[in-house]
Amino acid sequence: MTDYEDRFWHSRDGLELHYRDYPAQGPDADPARPAVLCLHGLTRNARDYELLAPRLAAAGWHVLCPDMRGRGDSEYARDSASYRPAQYIEDVLALIEEAGLARFVAIGTSMGGLLVMELATLPAEDLAPDRLVGAVINDVGPWLEQAGMERIRDYTGQGRTYATWVHAARGLESVQGVAHPEQPLDFWIGKAKRLMTLSSNGRIAFDYDMKIAEPFLDLDLAEQKDMWPAWEALGGRPVLVLRGDLSDVLSLKTLAQMLERLPGAEAVTLPGVGHAPTLDESAAIEAIEGLLARVA
Repeated sequence: MTDYEDRFWHSRDGLELHYRDYPAQGPDADPARPAVLCLHGLTRNARDYELLAPRLAAAGWHVLCPDMRGRGDSEYARDSASYRPAQYIEDVLALIEEAGLARFVAIGTSMGGLLVMELATLPAEDLAPDRLVGAVINDVGPWLEQAGMERIRDYTGQGRTYATWVHAARGLESVQGVAHPEQPLDFWIGKAKRLMTLSSNGRIAFDYDMKIAEPFLDLDLAEQKDMWPAWEALGGRPVLVLRGDLSDVLSLKTLAQMLERLPGAEAVTLPGVGHAPTLDESAAIEAIEGLLARVA
């Protein structure tokens, strides 16, 4: 028995998209509470939050974890050019409307964090500002360090497959071990099962359309979109930034500028973690629960 329901919504261009719906449980469950919308990273999926979402649901929060197009149980796009932030935002807006989210807290990891910032910039006819009532930004900011982006680009869309989950775990560790040093095999098997799936040919493969890499590979990493206005647009609501102290994507310099430009924001640095924290770290859980308590 799972602690979530598999649900689907439809994009404006006709794709069937999937999300995990974790109903609020326990004595604190209240329909008047905002929902929690969890947005995953570039090569990830709804399972990115399977360590955090059940905990929040058990504490009385309604949690939704979508698979972006081309990931997990969502349909793959017909045109790889639609694997871009503007389209993801349009898809998320369709989910917000279909799920009837009057108010919500958004949690975003990596690419998902950038999408959360973009949500705050939308005109009122697309998303009324008072519907987004809080934000958690996980290890990303308005400026992305080029070294980290190049590392991510090196492994995105490579299409590697593995014979067993142990092989998959070791392969993942060889690429991402710098972000999670000295973790045991069980950690990497768990991470592999969140990122990968058993394919029809019996091999274990990454659970996304390899074509998501195409728009990313076309980016000039030295020429970044100015995301500072999007960050500042989060003002007026509780905001938390989580940063792994080994992160090669969000620098201390950028984090300091974020806090200077948005004085009400809070930041927590997680020791011994790089890009990106898994959000089951005790300090991350405590900080997220603190932000939700402010919202509640």
